[in-house]
Amino acid sequence: MDLVTGGTGFVGSHVVRALLEKQRRVRCLVRAGSRRENLEGLPVEIVVGDLTDAASLVPALSGVRTVYHVAADYRLWTRNPHELYRANAGGTDNVLAAASAAGVDRVVYTSSVAALGLTRDGSPADEETPVERSRIIGHYKKSKYDAERVALSWASRGLPVVIVNPSTPIGEGDIKPTPTGQLIVDFLNRRMPAYVDTGLNLVDVRDVAAGHLAAAERGRVGERYILGNRDMTLREILETLARLTGLPAPRVRLPHWIPLAAAAVATGAARVTGRPPRVSLESVRMSTHRMFFDAGKAVRELGLPQTPVEEALSRAVAWFREKGYVGR
Repeated sequence: MDLVTGGTGFVGSHVVRALLEKQRRVRCLVRAGSRRENLEGLPVEIVVGDLTDAASLVPALSGVRTVYHVAADYRLWTRNPHELYRANAGGTDNVLAAASAAGVDRVVYTSSVAALGLTRDGSPADEETPVERSRIIGHYKKSKYDAERVALSWASRGLPVVIVNPSTPIGEGDIKPTPTGQLIVDFLNRRMPAYVDTGLNLVDVRDVAAGHLAAAERGRVGERYILGNRDMTLREILETLARLTGLPAPRVRLPHWIPLAAAAVATGAARVTGRPPRVSLESVRMSTHRMFFDAGKAVRELGLPQTPVEEALSRAVAWFREKGYVGR
């Protein structure tokens, strides 16, 4: 039996599907109020629980041999940042403590490239690029850094934990959507009149799922593996979407201070209203850096697939259109 936390989400649901394709028995830990459309029709066992409720994790771990801890609180803005640390760092500690007590054979912890360092010159970073917590932008990234330290601590104590760090997954099933999914939706809805000079490492979400299974089979305990593929500037991403859709790509490049100012106003208003800003200050601050990464270690040691990102972008476009995210 394999347990997947976060199986209702974007990456987690693809991990579930990849396991089912391997004829694995799958159990999903699901919060009571979670949207479950990503699991509709799939032969999985559902256990209701919460990362922050240690007692609720005990039945979820019964009889489990492999744990895929994918669940996380992925918000770039919240009125109460403590919620991010409680779910991401505290929740990871709860899951790994329960896994240790259950005597599981392997844990794959889904971290993020958000927990890794960036190079000063914008060249691709890897698993060994130095990172200082004080230089990490925003509470979400800091909470994932803290959670990764928790996972490494459990590995040092003998729990067979392997860490994977997805870069920017794209593809179908992005129900929230993620910030990158929202970028695609905004492009399709003609809500992107301009862009900024930034960059991301894109990867097919199906390859990310395959990387999780490979980490369980071949990953080295206590090691980190970047699950990524292609570094692209935002302009390159938008031009690729233009070729795939026939829609025009924005031609105006804004200096960073303009979206920073707009996001500061929107985030300030959000603190008053309690409604998340359309673009948070944290996300715009992140965009001042090119977040490029080298996935060579995962390709060499895990056999991480490298599906062309155009295929994943094309599937994402088709899915968002099919599911009604795109207006006329």
